[in-house]
Amino acid sequence: MTVVNQTPFTATVLGLPRVGPRRELKRATESYWAGKIDAGQLHAVARDLRRAQLAELQAAGLDSIPVGTFSYYDQVLDTALLLGALPPRVAGIADPLDRYFAAARGNDEVEPLEMTKWFDTNYHYLVPEIGRDTVFSLNAEKLLHEVREALDLGAPARPVVIGPITFLKLAKASGGAALDRLAELVPLYRELLRLLAEAGVGWVQIDEPALVTDLTEAETALVRSTYAELSASAARPAILVATYFGHPDAALTALASTDIEGVALDFTSGSTVSDVAGVPALAGKLLVAGVVDGRNVWRADLDAALTTLGTLLGSAAAVAVSTSCSLLHVPYTLAAETGLDERLRSWLAFGAEKVAEVRLLATALTEGTEAIGAELADVRAALATRQADPRLNDSTVRARLAELGPDAIRRAPAEERRALQQEQLGLPPLPTTTIGSYPQTSAIRLARAAVRKGEIDDAEYVRRMRAEVADVIALQEKLGLDVLVHGEPERNDMVQYFAEQLDGFAATEQGWVQSYGTRCVRPPILFGDVTRPTPMTVDWISYAQSLTEKPVKGMLTGPVTILAWSFVRDDQPLGDSARQVALAIRDETVDLQAAGIRIIQVDEPALRELLPLRKADQQAYLDWSVQAFRLATSGVSDATQVHTHLCYSEFGEVIDAIAGLDADVTSIEAARSRMEVLDDLNAAGFDLGVGPGVYDIHSPRVPSVEEITTSLRAALKAVPAERLWVNPDCGLKTRGQAEVAAALRNMVAAATAVR
Repeated sequence: MTVVNQTPFTATVLGLPRVGPRRELKRATESYWAGKIDAGQLHAVARDLRRAQLAELQAAGLDSIPVGTFSYYDQVLDTALLLGALPPRVAGIADPLDRYFAAARGNDEVEPLEMTKWFDTNYHYLVPEIGRDTVFSLNAEKLLHEVREALDLGAPARPVVIGPITFLKLAKASGGAALDRLAELVPLYRELLRLLAEAGVGWVQIDEPALVTDLTEAETALVRSTYAELSASAARPAILVATYFGHPDAALTALASTDIEGVALDFTSGSTVSDVAGVPALAGKLLVAGVVDGRNVWRADLDAALTTLGTLLGSAAAVAVSTSCSLLHVPYTLAAETGLDERLRSWLAFGAEKVAEVRLLATALTEGTEAIGAELADVRAALATRQADPRLNDSTVRARLAELGPDAIRRAPAEERRALQQEQLGLPPLPTTTIGSYPQTSAIRLARAAVRKGEIDDAEYVRRMRAEVADVIALQEKLGLDVLVHGEPERNDMVQYFAEQLDGFAATEQGWVQSYGTRCVRPPILFGDVTRPTPMTVDWISYAQSLTEKPVKGMLTGPVTILAWSFVRDDQPLGDSARQVALAIRDETVDLQAAGIRIIQVDEPALRELLPLRKADQQAYLDWSVQAFRLATSGVSDATQVHTHLCYSEFGEVIDAIAGLDADVTSIEAARSRMEVLDDLNAAGFDLGVGPGVYDIHSPRVPSVEEITTSLRAALKAVPAERLWVNPDCGLKTRGQAEVAAALRNMVAAATAVR
């Protein structure tokens, strides 16, 4: 075995964002899809972003820089491409880039891969499909190109790939468990190691976040045998296996028993000093300590981090400072946030600031704390102001929550509610509806920009948005939908919109993070106790209802999703914050009902994504999340119909919790997973209304009447007609107006035919 230069490094991050600080890649990719630029122009934008990022990290003083984390869509899809595992249905597409995007988002003839959440984050990945006929083959040119690019620029490049165990555990296999195919992948990884060694890299990072989940003894044995075989490769770089989002438990001992040179651990989400001390075999390896939180935006407590790092020094041959995970999950830089309250701003660190924290800690570790004395003093002062800020402790909201009794989360039995609601609403069998949002047109975006720049006043903005609402109501009436929505033209985002109206939250100007593909969001920052100063949606929904005799849904976002899609405070239990948000949403539902709104939808698409990765921790989370939803929705009468919506997650693990929400109607993603979720619901004894999505809105293709009819007939085998609703998978915000009208017309026609 020959290992290329394995000199330990001292300061790094585990991964990088790729959409660009001003979402340059998003715009270029969407322009490519629209035919406005060609592949060469798209590649040029990507190249410039990568090079600028490399230069910034070199200037920041990192002595090992991750390379290969760039993606045009998703890193798991990139791994499927690397291993020759794209689905056969895209094989006939000649152009490699178009083939890649077809697997990601589909086209008129091809369905995309299924999409779900990346562990317990708000990032979505594309689920690889491993069929009986899948023949794996190495396709490493993309990674090697990016490695050569970095090395030519003088960067200390450390290529990053998703490991074989994580790839297979995330995949969907037919004809057996995906891990049964592990022996076919290991030779490809060995060949990849050889190619990287030939390219001249000293270290390679193999990401195995699946090791922080519950593994069987057999799976732990596979960890040991896989990395024993990879580390025995004849010529290779030094191997760093990176775990994050939790503690790898027995898998850490398995890794340490092999000849890999390094392990990366997340000390912000589960790993502890004592865990490391309990694995003596780490004494001969590089320990990359993730002491700077890569998932949240709070400034690191440098004193606490240095205490951890100092204690770790005796447990490994060398210790390097790192972020806990990839910086994919946080915004690029705090420098762009000129509108934040200065005190709040002093508590925060975005991506660039986290890189600086890593470098400061590495300096202190090698040169002593005197070398960063001024920075330590600044951090201590900021942390002190945060602890003393009165916005973090609102006695009024805390007293209201303390006074609530058990009746605050109870409604009458579902059958009683169903009878009252049907009497009031008079809906036909298989009622048709949509999830909430309609296309965000150029007129909406221009109006939003104009009011932000002061070019129009608030009154003119409201007038324009009301005109959009009227158009959406008219469209739904024309198409024949049974339950309408107002289309949400006034909302920039389903979480940010509410956060901007709730005390205790702050919004950013450029705090974009990637959710999937070209979909980016600006998560608000939950920094204090939460209250609702005034109603948030009542005027908009009431106006929409005034335009039609059909029921219009009040549209709200649930407390768990607001937390999941925000950067949340880390100074109190998450369940406490959830109850505060739930109380604010409860007040809004009561006001909507008082305004005459008969159906209120409280969306919880993030219910599954916050589920702890270890089974032992899951029930406590499910208990408080369900209670928070019920607190938010149990203030209205039994005649008011409560809906919720869930999407793009593996729901099997939370089926009982979905039933526990006790929503009168649950709309749920089902098109990409081909109605599989209905079997899970039936197995759990689910007897409430359900709207399994009959077409996938994340693909540009318009489903035919026949296709939707087939989906509905399949759903009727699992759900009786009196409980079945007809709707798309998710909101229509990202789709075009023409395709939405065509798809909904076909959906209504299919529902009519099946009735």
